[in-house]
Amino acid sequence: QLPGISGIETMRKIRSLASLEGTPVIVVTARAMLGDRDELMNEGFDDYLAKPYLPADLVDLVQKWTGG
Repeated sequence: QLPGISGIETMRKIRSLASLEGTPVIVVTARAMLGDRDELMNEGFDDYLAKPYLPADLVDLVQKWTGG
């Protein structure tokens, strides 16, 4: 949990900055119940990673979005 701001609010702020236009935003969350992924993706995140996760899973997502 972020102090004082939600992940959704943070993503919206990132999306509002022209200097970050096109920057992928991946939600890393403990919200892993049925429907949570769809709900968060519908909010505007580019991808989703549920905790706990393997470090390789995060590396794979970063590489997916950076072309690496």
